[in-house]
Amino acid sequence: MLISSLGQGLLWAPLAIGVFITFRILDIPDLTTEGSFPFGAAIAVSLMLKGQSAIVASLAGFIAGCLAGLITGILDTKLRIPSLLAGILTMTGLYSINMHIMGKSNVPLLNEKVLTEYLPASWNLDIQTIVLGLIVTGIVFTLLYLMFKTRLGLSLMATGNNKDMSAANGINTDGMIIFGYMISNGFIALSGALIAQSNGYADIGMGIGTIVIGLASVLVGEIFLRGHNILTRLLAMVVGAVVYRLLLTIAMGLGFPPDDLKILSAIILVIVICVPIIQNRIRTKRQLKKYLEQVEDKDDESITSEAPAKSILSRD
Repeated sequence: MLISSLGQGLLWAPLAIGVFITFRILDIPDLTTEGSFPFGAAIAVSLMLKGQSAIVASLAGFIAGCLAGLITGILDTKLRIPSLLAGILTMTGLYSINMHIMGKSNVPLLNEKVLTEYLPASWNLDIQTIVLGLIVTGIVFTLLYLMFKTRLGLSLMATGNNKDMSAANGINTDGMIIFGYMISNGFIALSGALIAQSNGYADIGMGIGTIVIGLASVLVGEIFLRGHNILTRLLAMVVGAVVYRLLLTIAMGLGFPPDDLKILSAIILVIVICVPIIQNRIRTKRQLKKYLEQVEDKDDESITSEAPAKSILSRD
């Protein structure tokens, strides 16, 4: 169970990283996720059925996701449509596009060679999935880490922290927001392509709830790994994706039917949102109680120090 969760979590890690870029770096709630995830899967599966290799098909899925992010970015920055609505519009349009690409609601992979089959055949499927996940996630992780060390990456983070100040310092904030949308949805679509190959099919409804999965992975990762440097934050996304899949696997092992996975995802998200809030409230109450105790101690000390002085004055 642990090995299977680790492999699946690593395949979902690019999704968590993509959601992290828009949700944490740019502070944008991007619902394009639910359209770009199946978009990447539809592109990858369709190309593989037409004879393209799984590597080329997966890269095409990534590029398709970038194009989806580009559309949302243009709607947001150039047409001044609110980011939430821009994501919904793109997501809605992608539904029809995905149907045209696949031709039907569900397209299975028959005898096509998926990415795990490039690995040694002597390894079992779980080991192949883990190794594939480590390779893909490692490449995504490394590229993003190096990018955030460059002027481009720093400009992206600065835009998310303070858009007005970044623009005043000469940063093309609209361009940075569009770029963030593109790489975010590119990684999300790449994850969709990987999951489609792992499942053996692409389905029009496989994007439903992916934003919840991504947000839950982000928040779970931030609970387990706290830090302000980009290395720790990216690593937290990978850990969050793995832990989240492990929680779902445990729930399935307890007898929950597969149809309840979506509501379980929502429950997990509510828990990981509420836990830090409750912890902060408890910490604040403890700090306030400690402060009041210190104030009372100081008052007691001042009273005792004033008593001898009064006795001396009365004696005089």
